[in-house]
Amino acid sequence: MHVILGASGQVGSAVVSQLIEKGESVKGVVRDENKAGELEKTGAAVAIADISDLPSLVAAFQDGSTLFALTPESGHERNVIGETKDILENYRKALASSPIKKVVGLSSIGAQYESGTGNLVMSYLLEHAFTGMPVKQIFVRPAYYFSNWMMYLGSVMENGTLPTFFPPDLSIPMVSPQEVAAFVANVIQKEEEDGKIFELTGPAAYSSNDVAKAFSDALGMEVKAVQIPKEQWESSLHEIGFSPDAIRNFIEMTDAVISGKAKPEKKDTVQVKLKTTLKNYIQQYVPAEERTATKSKSKSSRAKSKV
Repeated sequence: MHVILGASGQVGSAVVSQLIEKGESVKGVVRDENKAGELEKTGAAVAIADISDLPSLVAAFQDGSTLFALTPESGHERNVIGETKDILENYRKALASSPIKKVVGLSSIGAQYESGTGNLVMSYLLEHAFTGMPVKQIFVRPAYYFSNWMMYLGSVMENGTLPTFFPPDLSIPMVSPQEVAAFVANVIQKEEEDGKIFELTGPAAYSSNDVAKAFSDALGMEVKAVQIPKEQWESSLHEIGFSPDAIRNFIEMTDAVISGKAKPEKKDTVQVKLKTTLKNYIQQYVPAEERTATKSKSKSSRAKSKV
């Protein structure tokens, strides 16, 4: 039985689906019981557990053989690193009283640093949470998700602008979260060497300008990447509900990416290049009705300009 934490999340739900399709026995762990129904429809067993509540985790881990673990973040944490340590301690205690013998952890590019990388320190802590335990440990470090850009689709469609915290011409590795999930599912199934770390990058590095161009091509309209001035980072994050400590960690992580610190380690790690391109991802995940509506609007505007 493969126990999947975060089973209603973007990657976790896709890992569940991949494993079910392969005929594996899966238990999805979710905090919100309202999400259990959709998960059960996939054929997975469901456990309702809050990762901050040790007894519910202990119950969820029973009868498991493999655990898919991750460090969730909401942007509302009072103490990002402190709360992460508490969650990981719960994982460790629940594992100790379970039959689970293998952990596959969803980490991140840049997880090799113990400090100075903001939210990425959460992945460092995950990779060291189970040291000394009699369980096989494998970690997957994906690059920046293409899906992170989809939160700006409204701005792209309304204003033709793509807000970005990065310099518009800064290229970084990016990947499809769905392809990451497929890779994770394979790792869960296969016999891998203990301590193995996979670093996942895409077929190319992309800049915010490249993302704007991909949106432009998908929507049939001009889109420009516009960097958010650093003096506005804190207020921008506050407006969307981030806590002060979440803001501090996000800014530290962004600075680490911009400075070039948060790169693949490429030392005692396995490099994997995924296949999904930025263009293909955007074309697939921009809703067809929005592409049609935007292109129709663009044609109407051009017609009016000729009158």
